[in-house]
Amino acid sequence: MDGKWDLSFLYSSFQDEAFEADFAALPGMIDRIEEVLHSGLPTVERLEALVDADEALSALGDKVGSFIHLTTAVDADNEDANRYMDKFIRVMNKARLVDSAVTRYVGSIENLDEVIASSAKLTQVAFPLKEMAENARHTIPAEIEPWMLQMQMSGSGAFSQLRGKLDSNHTATFRGKEYPLPAIRGMAYDADADVRREAYEAEIASYQKMELPMAYCLNSIKQEASTLAKAKGYSSVLEMTLHNSRMDQETLDAMIGAMKEYLPHFRRYLKAKARLLGHKNGLPFYDLFAPVGKATRTFTVDECREKLMEELGKFNPEMAAFVDNAFQQKWIDLFPRKGKRGGAFCSSVHSEDRSLVMTNFQGSFSDVSTVAHELGHAWHNRCLAGLPYLLIHTPMPTAETASIFNETILAHQVLASATEDEQLTLLDASLTESTQTIVDILSRYLFETEVIATRADHVMTVEELKDAMLRAQDATYGDGLDPDVRHPYMWACKSHYYSVGRNFYNFPYAFGELFGKGVFAKYLEQGADFVPAYNQLLRYCGSDTIANVAASVGIDVRSRDFWRSSLEVIKGEIDRFCALVEG
Repeated sequence: MDGKWDLSFLYSSFQDEAFEADFAALPGMIDRIEEVLHSGLPTVERLEALVDADEALSALGDKVGSFIHLTTAVDADNEDANRYMDKFIRVMNKARLVDSAVTRYVGSIENLDEVIASSAKLTQVAFPLKEMAENARHTIPAEIEPWMLQMQMSGSGAFSQLRGKLDSNHTATFRGKEYPLPAIRGMAYDADADVRREAYEAEIASYQKMELPMAYCLNSIKQEASTLAKAKGYSSVLEMTLHNSRMDQETLDAMIGAMKEYLPHFRRYLKAKARLLGHKNGLPFYDLFAPVGKATRTFTVDECREKLMEELGKFNPEMAAFVDNAFQQKWIDLFPRKGKRGGAFCSSVHSEDRSLVMTNFQGSFSDVSTVAHELGHAWHNRCLAGLPYLLIHTPMPTAETASIFNETILAHQVLASATEDEQLTLLDASLTESTQTIVDILSRYLFETEVIATRADHVMTVEELKDAMLRAQDATYGDGLDPDVRHPYMWACKSHYYSVGRNFYNFPYAFGELFGKGVFAKYLEQGADFVPAYNQLLRYCGSDTIANVAASVGIDVRSRDFWRSSLEVIKGEIDRFCALVEG
C-alpha cells in the first residue's frame, strides 16, 4: 500500500481534457450570475435564478479547486498545480466580487421575508439568504473591493502560500540525517525518551532557518486581517471572526471563562505525568506526547482501519461501513513525505459526496485517533449530502462536532475494556488530546490576541513573537510545564495562524472538544435512540446560528454551566489518571 489518496474521481491529471474544459467554463458561469443579477427579472424569479446559478458555480468550483488544492497539499512543488492555483485564485476573486454584489442586492430587498415565503426554492435556503441581508452591512464598498482582492493576491494570499512552501519543504537534522518536519514532530510520540528529546531539540534548532520569513508572513497576514475588519465595519478581528462563525461574544466568554477555571486540573495531570516520567520541575515540552504505561502498542494501517470499524461501528453500524469504504476507495493520504504538508485535515467535495483525508500516520494510538477525528469530518460531510451548497457551510466551531465525537467514542469504547496498564496509556492519550484542545488552544488564542493588538503598533520581531508565545504558554500551562523547556516557535509550527480569512482559528477547536463531549453525554443518556438526532444535528449545522443548532439537542452554549459539565468529564479522566500514577 502506497498510502496515497486517489484523486482520479476528479480528474486524471492537469492535462485531462475534462479538467481543462471545466476550468475554462468557470469564468462563463461567473458571468452568468452577473447577467442574472443585472437582468430585469422580477425579484422572486431573479433570486431563484441567482440561487441556481450559484449552485452550479459552487459545484464546478468545488471540483476544480479541490483537485488543485489537494494536489498541492501533498506535493508542494507540483508545477502544474502551482500554476493553476494562481489562475484559480484570479478566477475566484472575480467570483468573490460577484458574490459581494449578490449580497448587496439581497440586502436591498425591503420585503425579503415575503419574497422568500412566496417560493419553495427560496424557502429551502431562507437562512443563508437572510444572513446575506445581514452581511450586506459588512461588505466592502463596490468601488474598492476589486482592488483589495487584487492586493490580497500579493498580500495575505501570497504570504500564506509562502508559509505553506516553507513548511512543506522544511527539514530538520536528526542524528546526522535530514527528515521532513512532520516526521520529526511525529517522534514526540516515540517510546524512547532520548529520541523524543533529540527530535525536539532538532525541531527547535531547525526553525532558525525559516524564522524570519515566517515572522514576516504572520505579521503581514494579521495586519491585513485588521485592515479588512475595519473596512467591513467591524470593531475588531475577533468580532469579524465571531460573526463569520455565527457565534456570539456571550458564548465565547462563557466557554473561555470555564476553560480558565479548569486549568489547575490540567496542570495536575501534567505534573503527574512529569513525575511518572522522572521529571521534577514540570513536564518538558518534548514529553507532552510521550507514551506512558506498558501498553505502548503501535498500529499498522490495516489495524487502524479494523479498530475504527470495530469501535465506531458500536455507535452506528453505518459508520463501520463508511470507514471501510474510505480506506478501500483511497480517500486517505496517510504517510509523511517531502513536499507534503504537516498536520491533518479533511476536505469535502460535496458535489461528488466524497471526502479526502490527509494525515501523517506513523502508527501511534494518537495517529489512530487523528484518523478517527478526520473521518468524523467526513461523516459530517456525508450527513450534509444532497443539500444545496448554500446550506453546507458549517461555521468553524460546530465543524469540529463530529470529529471530536469520533475521538471521544473511540477513547470511551477502548477504555471500557482496558486493563489497568492499558487504562494508564489510554487515559494519557485522551488527556494529551484534551490538553491540546483546551490548554494549548487557549495559549494560541491569547497569543493571537496579542499579535493582532501589537501588530497595530509595529511589526513584531522574531524575538517578540517567541516571547509572546512563551508568555501565552506560561499563562495556560503554568507550572504543569517545565519553564525551561517550552516551545517558543509554536507560532511558526501551526499553519492555522496563516489561514487567510480564518483568523482565531483556535477557539473553534476548544468549542468542538467541549461541545462534542456534551453531545456524547447526550448519547450516553439516550443510547441508540440518539443516533438519528445526532445525524440530524450534523445536517442542521449549516442552516442556523450556533446557539440555535445547539438548542436543537437541548444544549445552551451561552451558559458557563454547560461548558463546566463538559470539562467535568475531562476532570474525571484526570482524577482517574492521577490515582493510577499515585497508586
